[in-house]
Amino acid sequence: FCINHRIHITVSGLNHVCDVLFESGKVRHFGVSNHKPMQIALLQKYVCQPLVVNQVQFSIPVSNLVANGMEVNMETPGSIDHDGSLLDYCRLHDITLQAGHHSDAGMERMLFGSDEYPELNQKLHVLAEKYNVSDTTIAAAWILRHPANMQIITGTTSESRLKEIIAACEITLTREEWYELYLAAGHPLP
Repeated sequence: FCINHRIHITVSGLNHVCDVLFESGKVRHFGVSNHKPMQIALLQKYVCQPLVVNQVQFSIPVSNLVANGMEVNMETPGSIDHDGSLLDYCRLHDITLQAGHHSDAGMERMLFGSDEYPELNQKLHVLAEKYNVSDTTIAAAWILRHPANMQIITGTTSESRLKEIIAACEITLTREEWYELYLAAGHPLP
């Protein structure tokens, strides 16, 4: 059950709803979507069940969660903390980040074949050939390689695409490959 910030329920009503859902066995785990650390903390104050997931947009090119930690004290776009150090907060509080839109280059823009990321698409293709998988599999493996143990929201109804994403569980990119993809998306390293 994902509590979205767009739902307006009184605090006591929300806690009651969560209690009923949990006690009836309809929901085992609760989470949020696109919440900053303080939003999670505030909501957790009023909900008895632990919030264990936060679904966010995350992909190789859309990776400010990672970039703002690596570009600290740099005058680069990635150094701007848009999310209140969400990655660190979630790791400290055992909240799993669920990567939605993992194959996007931004809202409504696909990564694969994008003229905006020719170097990244080339690198994805080279690694896909090396591991004998698809570019989609490599993009998913990149997310799974991060030590935060993120999960992927597949967002697909295509059986073949689902199989490509599942195949990422069998691939462990090297650190060098992970950073090569990160750099190919245009992110700098200090």
